[in-house]
This record gives sequence, structure tokens and C-alpha cells, in this order.
Amino acid sequence: MKDSNFLKENNARQLWHPMAHPADSMANPPTILTGGEGVYITDVDGHRSIDAVGGLWNVNLGYSCQPVKNAIAAQLDALPYYSTFRGTSNDKAIELAYLLADFFGPDGMSRSFFTSGGSDSIEIALKLARQFHRIRGDGARTKFISLDKGYHGTHFGGASVNGNAKFRNTYEPLMAGCFHIPGPYLYRNPFGTDDPAELARLSAGMLEREIAFQGPNTVAAFVMEPVQGAGGVIVPHPSFMPMVRDICDKHGVLLIADEVITAFGRTGSPTGARHWGVQPDLMCTAKAITNGYFPFGAVMIADRVVSVFEDDQSGAGSVDSGYTYSGHPVGAAAAVAAVEETMCLRPWDNAAVRGRELKAGLDALATRYDVIGDVRGEGLMCAIEFVSDPLAKTPIGKALPLAFQKAAYEDGVMIRVSGNNAIFSPPLVVEAGHVQKILSATEAGLKAMMAA
Repeated sequence: MKDSNFLKENNARQLWHPMAHPADSMANPPTILTGGEGVYITDVDGHRSIDAVGGLWNVNLGYSCQPVKNAIAAQLDALPYYSTFRGTSNDKAIELAYLLADFFGPDGMSRSFFTSGGSDSIEIALKLARQFHRIRGDGARTKFISLDKGYHGTHFGGASVNGNAKFRNTYEPLMAGCFHIPGPYLYRNPFGTDDPAELARLSAGMLEREIAFQGPNTVAAFVMEPVQGAGGVIVPHPSFMPMVRDICDKHGVLLIADEVITAFGRTGSPTGARHWGVQPDLMCTAKAITNGYFPFGAVMIADRVVSVFEDDQSGAGSVDSGYTYSGHPVGAAAAVAAVEETMCLRPWDNAAVRGRELKAGLDALATRYDVIGDVRGEGLMCAIEFVSDPLAKTPIGKALPLAFQKAAYEDGVMIRVSGNNAIFSPPLVVEAGHVQKILSATEAGLKAMMAA
């Protein structure tokens, strides 16, 4: 490895970073991380911190999951690559598909289509949804509806169903036929209600209204995260997703659950859809499927969709899409090990307990710091929203959240700041003591904000 002086001198000089302005990365060089162990990360200066970001929502089992590391090393020795395009396969992809059918069986899923990550998974799910209707003779069903504040990746299809202008405006015009409805964002909603159950009913009503307005015979699918992640950890009322499922069924619309973040335990349940008692038609996964150790994703496919494709005799059911690395044997081996370890450890149980502790601590901080306008969370997905005026709910300026992040990191915890939100998504294997440290570092960040 190059020495620290070389790394600091060249930090952001040749590398453009995702979700960042190149000039800003040059002016404010990113933290250079060089090590990870357990729930801790270490930077180039030897500063050790709890990773309350969990990599990027994906290192569920921490940085020392040896079974996954061993599986990657062994597979590199056995078969480092081969394609799964028509006519060839590999043993690990077959083994993984069998394992995922077991894991996602309670969600009604029985088939896998492998991808290289979350954005890829969304893209495939959108294509499969349109193709499903075309096979059935409903080729006019090409439109998609999704939620405001939803995040569904960075490809053109995913960006088109994203509900945040930040990820759309620069790249427009995007894919036609994508429409958005107000989501169950209680703190800021257009209906003026402070009742989460009422908001769920109103938001679901907007879905039915939009389907009717577009024409039910033109809508292919509704896309949603069971808990919105990048949008600021927006947790719906438990009645929302079941109502959505009923509306989709009523109008022949497929339900795509974006589980890139929520699958494998983050909400306190094995999947986000299962958390709300719903079976989608398609589920998009990635991130924790390999514990973040290898780029990999999967679209899980429900039986009602499977039968349409597999029973087709016309040729319209041919899936004419895929990626060079779909079913990559090293990624598949990593996923087998990660999913087996997940099934063994049941980290969703710990996520539920530690998540309640974390949210309770954040709620307590909100009573002492007016800069916290809202606290939201489900399992180990939590967020605090910063405001300059709690009564007017005025969003705070960009500089103060960055001061918060810097002070928390100096105190020993990496916390992600996104807009007006501080987002907490630590590994699902955190212990009670780690949660308390996250809370104390959060308070250190809040004090820095107040002093700035």
C-alpha cells in the first residue's frame, strides 16, 4: 500500500466520487479509510471509529465476517469468473438461487435473477414488470408509479422512478411514463395531518387516484421501499403497505418492493415486506446479500410472475437482459456464505432490540436540542432531521450538519449526513455499548452545531 503522505496528496485528485462535486472533493478531501474490524473502521491516520453508516447500509455482519472472506478466497482459486448467459452456469449461482428461494420463500418468492448491485436490480425489475404484462397481452401497461422521496438507484430507469429531484434534474429528460405520489412522510406532508394512520390512508388513496387518472390498463407497477432509506428513513404506518398491496391487486398492477436496503434484517425482520406482512410480486435486493464484500444483487420473483414467463410458448417470455457479471461465481459464493451466516445469526432480532435503544436515545436528545426537528426509525434504520426553527420546521443550512458529522467522527463515530438528515445504519451486530457510544458521539455533534 502507498504511504499516508501519497494517499493524502492524491486524495480526490484523480478520483471522482459518487454523489459529490469534484471541486468540493478537492477542497474538502474525503476521509481515507484503510481498515475495518468488527463494527469499527480505521482511517489513514489510525483514528478508529464505530461505523454507524454500516458501509452504506450493507455491512450488516460487520467487517470481520470470516465465512464470507473464506468463501471469496476459495472461489477465486476454484473458478474466478464465468458467465451465466444462455448455455452456461456455475455451481455457486445454482446453490445461491436454491438458498434464496428458501430465505425469501415466506415472501412468496421462488426464482432469482442475478445482477451486479441495487441499481441493476431495479432496472431488471422494471423491465420484467413491463414484459410480464406484454406476455399476457397487456402491452399498454408501461407506466410506473412511485413515492415522493423514494430512492431507486442511479440508472435511467431507477432515476426515473426516484422521487427526489436531486437525483433527477441533472439527467433529465428521463424515462417517460413515470409518476409520483405523496408518501407517508409524517413530518412534512401535503395533507397537514399529524396522524400516521390517516396519512397512510390518504397516501394510499393518492395511489388509487393516480392509477385511475392514468388508466389502470396503462400502469405496469408501483415501486416502493418498505422503509424509505436515502430519502431520510421515512417509516410508514403499518397499514400502508398492505393497503398498497390491495390497491395493486384490485387494478392488476404489480408491486415492486425495493429491498436493496431492507432485505436481510435491517428493519428488525428478515425483509421489509415481511415486516409489514405483505408479499410483493418482485423484490430488488443487493447490499447485504454479500455483506458488502462483493458487488452483487438479485431480483426475486414471485410465483404469479414466474408462471407467466415459464408457461409462455410464444417466445415473449425470453429474458433478453442481463449483465456480464450476473451470477458472478465469486459474488455468488460470497452471497451463499453471507446468507447462510445471516440465517444462522438472525441479526434482525438484534436489530430490533438495538434499534429501539437507538431511537429512544435519539428521542431523548430531541427533547434537549431544538435543532432536532424529527426523529424517525425502524430497526437499525434511524434518522434525525435538523431544523433551524422547530415551529416552522425550517430546514437547516448545509454547513451545520457537516459540523455535526465532523465532531461526531472526532468523538469516535462515523455518521452519515445527507441534506438535513443524519442517518444511522450501523452493522446489525452492534451491541448495547456501541449504541451508547453512537448516542454520546451524536450529542458531541449536536453541541458542535450549537456552538458553530
